Parts: sequence; structure tokens; C-alpha cells
Amino acid sequence: MITYDLELGWRADEEANERMTEAFGNLVYEREKGVAGYYNLPEDSKLIVSEVQAFASSNEVIQKCDTIVVIGIGGSSLGAKAVDSMLRHRYPGARRMLFLENPDPVDILEKFATITKERSLFLVISKSGTTVETMSIFKAVIDHFHIDLDGDDKERIIAITDEGSALCHFVDHHGIKAYTIPHNVGGRFSVLSSVGIVPLTLAGYDTCTLLAGAASMVERFFDAQEEHLLIKAAFIAKNWETYRMNVLFAYATCLEDFAKWYVQLWGESLGKIDRCGNRVGPTPAGHIGSVDQHSFLQLVMQGPRDKSVTFLKVERFEKDLEIPDIRLEHIQKSDFVNGHTFNELINAECDATRRSVMKEGVPVDSITLDRIDEANIGELILYYELLTSLTGAMLHIDTYDQPGVELGKRILVKTFQKGPNG
Repeated sequence: MITYDLELGWRADEEANERMTEAFGNLVYEREKGVAGYYNLPEDSKLIVSEVQAFASSNEVIQKCDTIVVIGIGGSSLGAKAVDSMLRHRYPGARRMLFLENPDPVDILEKFATITKERSLFLVISKSGTTVETMSIFKAVIDHFHIDLDGDDKERIIAITDEGSALCHFVDHHGIKAYTIPHNVGGRFSVLSSVGIVPLTLAGYDTCTLLAGAASMVERFFDAQEEHLLIKAAFIAKNWETYRMNVLFAYATCLEDFAKWYVQLWGESLGKIDRCGNRVGPTPAGHIGSVDQHSFLQLVMQGPRDKSVTFLKVERFEKDLEIPDIRLEHIQKSDFVNGHTFNELINAECDATRRSVMKEGVPVDSITLDRIDEANIGELILYYELLTSLTGAMLHIDTYDQPGVELGKRILVKTFQKGPNG
């Protein structure tokens, strides 16, 4: 179960109420007309789970694997990486997931050194099928591990891409297993498509329950039972020029990759030029409590009043560790927590920080998970995707394109086309 508390110190006026009504209608239209396909993934992807489980149970190569190597970047890796990080402690027997994302030669070679080809399954993921970082790392994998694409080695490669993409044609040519991504699902909204469901299912996670949690949120939202989402989106859209940064403070180490996923989802979706030609979009920032209370919190408390803060908290960590009742000479100031659990400490820090931030007049909202499990993670993913779509609708932008990242890609191509002499 997840609870959502809005403590924004703001009430919707008539204009904001009109924005909420219009935005909700926009999302209903997007769902009915197939403008954005992520609304249907919690139901549609159940078939992928069944197919992957059947395929894996009959495939000797997969049965001998202990490592799932994901070759992808951005939306092709961040979602699955976030779910893996959050659930890993609950699945000690799950296959290891290793992510090859960044074309950093040191990072790539260090990870290569931990991979045994005979015990690994390689998933190359690219919606377009031409992502330069992903394809370059894929080539390095083929070369380093001497993978014979026309021999038995192709059994340890799976591609996930758009139907008809260059990568799709490549795997068809070699007879390599492939799963497709719906054309109307963008990369950053794709975690519950084959992009995330295939690797997570192969790793051994309960992806059916993950999808069920997401499906429940979709159903409740379109049944008009999640008004807090509309209110929060309206606050952000109406006040983003005042509160230019939305800070996610997540109070669990395993939520760090989720915070990175949120930053990509938010930044790539909402940083746009609106229909009137204005540059819009609140800046996302993801931080981990209580670690970043000792750094970024100072900026929130006494820096510019241009931030809103979301506190993401876990009620029960499911593992108990007590702070020993030990008195150490000269450092007794910390003894007030002796005998309490670390679960109590981190959540008390979250609550104390939230109250202190509110006293400074910073708009705050809280998301509390009763525990970290598959259903809650699925709901949380859909919560942020729906919030992003609502905010985009209220900002009058196209939430699902990303024209701002294309220029750098074109410059990169021209750089290499010029050759060594420029």
C-alpha cells in the first residue's frame, strides 16, 4: 500500500481546476486513441511474461545462465535497473543483472572482466535500433567474447527493439530471438514493456505482481479516484516559474536508481517549448536521504526559494538492525538513539527533515510505501508516469517527443564523418 500526502500550502483556483479537468480529458483521449501506449502496458505485458517464462523453461542456454547483461542506455536501461535495485534484497536467488550503458572504456572493461560468456545472456535494447552508444557497446561485446552470430552463440543474445528497426532487421538476418516495443511507447515510458519486463522476468522477479500494482493505479486513476495526482500536477504547472526545481528525497539506498529514472522521465518529458513558444519545465533533482541531508538540504533550507520537495519514504524495511546501546567516551551526544532500530532512525530523520523544510515555507508532498515490494513498485512507476503526462498536458507541450536531444546526435555524426583531419 502507498499513501500520498500533499502539504503544498496551496489551493487550486478556478483556472487550476479548469486545467485539471482539461488535462484529465487529455489523458483519457491519449489512452482511447493510442497516442501514448504506456497506459495499456500493465495489462498487455502479461502476455510477455508468459511467453518469456515458457521460452526460458525450454532453453538450455538460459537455464545455465547466472547473469543477465543488459546493453542499453537511458530509457532502455534505467527502468529495469531501478526495479532490480529495489527488489534485489528480496530475491537472493535472482540472476545477477549487469548494465552496460555508458561508452566509458574503463567502465566497460571492468564489467567485461566480471562476465563469463558461457553463463551469461546478452540483451541488446534500443527502440530505434541505431542508438550509437548501445550499438558500439554491442559490437565490443561481440568482439571481446568472440560471439559467433551464426553459430550457437546467437542463443545467448536477445534483442528488444521497434518492429522494422535496423536492429530488428539485423536479428532477423541472423535468426536471433527478439521482442518488440509498441510504437506508441517512448523509451522513458517503456519500463513495463518488453524493455523492462523481459530482462526482469529472465532474472527471476515476479513481474506479474509488478504489473498488477501498475494496473491497479491505472484503473483507479481513470475511475477518478486519484485526485491528488491532478492537484500536484496543477501545482507544478501553475507555479513552476516560482518553484523551478522539484527535488525527490528518497529515504532508502535501494531507491537511488529509481531517483535517476525519475530524473530522466521528468527532464526529457517536460523540458520543452510550449505552443506559445515559451521555454517551460521544472528541473528534476534526485537525492537520497539521509545521505544528502548533509549536502543538498542546506541549499533547500536557505538557498533560493525556487524548489518544491517530494519525500519518498519506506515504512517497514523488513530487515531489523538495532543501534547498540553502547556508550562511547566523549561522543555521548548520539546516545539518544541507542536501543532504537535503524528503521526508526531513518524514518525519524525523514519526518524531521520534512517538518523543517515546511517551516521554511518550502512546498512539500510525501509518498509513503508500507514496504518495498513488486505491487508498490508497479504503482509508483505508474504514479510518476501519470504525473508526468498530466503536468505536460497542463504545460501545453508534447510530453512524448524529445527534439532537444537530436541536435547533439547530428553534431556527433558530423564530427566522425569529417575524419581525422577535421
